[in-house]
Amino acid sequence: MMKGKKPSKPQGKPNKKFKEPVSDEIRLNKYIANAGVCSRREADQLIADGEIKVNGEVIRELGHKVQRSDKVQYKGKVLQSEKLQYVLLNKPNDFITTMSDPQGRNTVMTLIKNACEERIYPVGRLDRATTGLLLFTNDGELAKRLTHPSYSVKKIYQVTLDRPIENKDFDHILKGVKLEDGVAIPDEMAIVSDDNMVLGIEIHIGKNRIVRRIFEHFGYKVMKLDRVMFGPLTKKNLGRGKFRHLSPKEVIALKNTTGQKRNKKGAE
Repeated sequence: MMKGKKPSKPQGKPNKKFKEPVSDEIRLNKYIANAGVCSRREADQLIADGEIKVNGEVIRELGHKVQRSDKVQYKGKVLQSEKLQYVLLNKPNDFITTMSDPQGRNTVMTLIKNACEERIYPVGRLDRATTGLLLFTNDGELAKRLTHPSYSVKKIYQVTLDRPIENKDFDHILKGVKLEDGVAIPDEMAIVSDDNMVLGIEIHIGKNRIVRRIFEHFGYKVMKLDRVMFGPLTKKNLGRGKFRHLSPKEVIALKNTTGQKRNKKGAE
């Protein structure tokens, strides 16, 4: 090999780490990994095995690049290109669970606006006066399963009433309450204060204002309602009005809660 001068270094600061240029193109393995299917290395194997289609055509080239608008499929399912995000908020009072509000009221979106670049959405709803855990994600498949009444996703609320609950009402609620849109049966319920005014209730039904309506049916007024647990997620070390990203372990645990359907008890 002929010896010669080393090529001159380009002007400006050296680029120690290669970065993909900002464009609509993205490597296929990264696209698959961002969709949450597997790691990039595992994605390369899927590509090599002919498991991936782009716009209906099987792609086996490992360095293949796609446009973000391309239709990428794995096992017949269309994948989304953006990185999946999972953000947990401890919702404060006086915020509504909508993307925006024409009346100018506070929305939960203002509280998580700096959480990530991706557009994320609330999973289910908490009404304006209800506080506690609210999950946001762009993982549409998981969100759908988490809000479907046939999956065992438990939600635990702490309820503060305007007066002590009576024994007969407590027993009636546990057996099931017939409301205008069907029977609501809590999974569990317990009194957690000496004055019998604060209760914990576990329920998976996702109907609008379901916890409040259960107690209002018996003439109680719910003074405070706080969701303290959502699936395996708790409010530990998460202050009111604050958010945090879920760890990979928490995401796996959350997905595992939708692994099987529950029986018809309490179904919506």
